Amino acid sequence: MVTAFVFITTRTGKEKDVLHKILRENTVKEATTVYGDYDIVAKIEAETVDKLNEFIIKHLRGLQDVSSTNTLIGL
Repeated sequence: MVTAFVFITTRTGKEKDVLHKILRENTVKEATTVYGDYDIVAKIEAETVDKLNEFIIKHLRGLQDVSSTNTLIGL
């Protein structure tokens, strides 16, 4: 199992919309809005790094209101 923390930047005013969308995903274990350089921090668990990569590219970065992501993979 691979655990990652993804820091997400959204379009202004779309934080809650994006948060609600990503919380519906089984891969997202926790997520919350935050203040600072990022708008949302999400804890994600996937079976492999490849599946993690696929989820981030297709499901997170694919959301219309997501501007950027920064991923930290746990050891």
